[in-house]
Amino acid sequence: MKKNERSQLYIIGAGFAGRTLAGEIRTKAILGAVVAFLDDDPEKIGKKIAGIPVLGPIRDVARLLRMNPADEAIIAIPGASREYLSELYGILKNAGFQRIRILPGISQIIEGDAHLIQTRSIDPQDLLGRTPVAVNLKESLAYLRGKRVLVTGAGGSIGSELCRQLLSGGASRLYLFGHGENSIYLIDRELRILQEEGVGEKATVVPVIGDLKDRDYMRYILEKLKADVIFHTAAYKHVPMMEENPVAAVENNLFGTKNLLDAARACGVKRFVHITTDKAVNPVSIYGASKYLCEKLVLAAAEGESRFMVVRFGNVLGSRGSIMLLFQKQIARGGPLTVTHPDMKRWFMTIPEACSLVLKAGGVGANGSLYLLDMGEPVPIRDLAEQMIRFYGFEPGRDIKIEYIGTRPGERLDERLWADDEEPVPTEFNRIQRVRRKEKLSFDPEELIQKLYPVIRYDPERPSDYRNGALLKTILEDAIPSLRPECLASAGGNKKPVRRSAPSLSPAVQPVPVF
Repeated sequence: MKKNERSQLYIIGAGFAGRTLAGEIRTKAILGAVVAFLDDDPEKIGKKIAGIPVLGPIRDVARLLRMNPADEAIIAIPGASREYLSELYGILKNAGFQRIRILPGISQIIEGDAHLIQTRSIDPQDLLGRTPVAVNLKESLAYLRGKRVLVTGAGGSIGSELCRQLLSGGASRLYLFGHGENSIYLIDRELRILQEEGVGEKATVVPVIGDLKDRDYMRYILEKLKADVIFHTAAYKHVPMMEENPVAAVENNLFGTKNLLDAARACGVKRFVHITTDKAVNPVSIYGASKYLCEKLVLAAAEGESRFMVVRFGNVLGSRGSIMLLFQKQIARGGPLTVTHPDMKRWFMTIPEACSLVLKAGGVGANGSLYLLDMGEPVPIRDLAEQMIRFYGFEPGRDIKIEYIGTRPGERLDERLWADDEEPVPTEFNRIQRVRRKEKLSFDPEELIQKLYPVIRYDPERPSDYRNGALLKTILEDAIPSLRPECLASAGGNKKPVRRSAPSLSPAVQPVPVF
C-alpha cells in the first residue's frame, strides 16, 4: 500500500463486535477508515451507526462494490456457523476483496470483549469442519481467579492458545513453561501486546525456560513458582519421527510427565490437567504408547484433595507440523498434495474450541477422571486436501494433483476415541464426556517405569541397556499388546508405502470449502 493510500474497511456484521471494532479503528485512523457495515438484518439496513452506513443484504451489496487493492473486509460475526462463514467468504472473494480478516470465535470474545488486535487473515481452518461450541470463558475460568497457573509447552499450538484464553481468567500469574527459547519468547511477547490492547485481565505473565526431563529442576522450579494449577500440554508429537527416536519419545513424554507429576504432588499443586490424544487408544506407535502410559500415570496419581485429571481429543486444525500446514506449503508450490492413503481418516476440531473445552473440563472435572472431547465425525484426509485446494481457488486433479504415498511407521488408517475396555458417558456439559474404565490395568505403570529406567538413565551395571531402542520396544510390547507386530498388521499400520496418483475427480467446482 502506498503511504498516501488509505484502506477502505468494510465491517461484515453491525452487531456489538462490529461496532466495537469500528470505534477502535476510528481512534487509530492510520489503519484506514470504515466506510460501511454490511449486514443482512433488515432492522439495521439503511440506518447509520456512529455515522457509518449499514448496507445490505450482503450478497446484493457486495456485487455493487468496486474494490481497490487496499480495501479489506473484516468479518465481525463471532457466532457465525461454518456454513455461513463459507458463504460470506465466497461472496467477499467474488466481490474482489483481496484481504479478508476475521475475529476469533465467540468463546474468545464473549460479553463484547472484541479488539482489533484479535483479528487475523481468514484461514482454511475457519471454514472447515463443524461449528465450534460456544464456551463462556469468563464463567468457565472462574475457578482460576487469583490463582497461579502454569502451562507446559506454552509455545506450542495448544499451549499458546490456552495462554491466550487464560488471559480472561483473572489468574494472578501465568507461567509460560517451555524448552524452546524462541517459542516461549513469541507467546510471551504476544500476550503482553494483547494485554496492552485491552484483551483479558492484567495477569502477571512469567516466561520460564526449562526441561521436563530434568527431574531436580522440575522439583526446584515448582517449589519456587508455587503454582496452583498446571495444564500439561508439552510432548513430542510427530508420530513417524518418534518411531525413529523411540527412547527420546518415552524419555520426554513419559519420564518428563512423571517428573512434573512428582514435583506437583510434592509442592501441593491443586489441579493438574493432562492433555492426551486419540493415538493413546490401543496405541500402535511409540508416541501413542508414551501418551497411553502418561494417562495411566496421571490417573494413578489422583489421591487426596487435589484434582488430577486427563482430557483426551483427536487432531486439531492448523497445529504446528499438522497436515493442514503441509498442504498449504504444497499448494504454494503447485502441488502435488501428498496423502498417505485414500481411506485415511482423522477427527478434527479447531484449536480454540479444543482449548475452551479443556479449560472447562479443568474446572468441572473430578479427581482421577479421564474426559473425552466430542470430536463429531471423522474426516477423510482426501476430503480435507480437496477442500483446501478449492479454498485457494484451484480445482483438485486439474490444477493441483493429489498423490497417495502409503502409510508411514506408527500410522493407522483411522483412530479410535476410546478402547474396548472403556466406555464414554455423558456429562452435563456440551461436548465433554467422561470415560469410564471397565477393567483394571494388567500392569502397574510405576513398575513399568522401573523396567525402563536403565534405558533412559545410564546404569554402569547395565551399560548395554542405555538408549537401547529394541529393548525399550520389547518392554512396551509386553505391557501394551496393541504394539506387538501381529496387532500392528491388523491395525493397518507400519505398511510399506505404495505411491500412486489420485483417481480421477469430479469436474464439479465448489467455490468455497464446506463439510
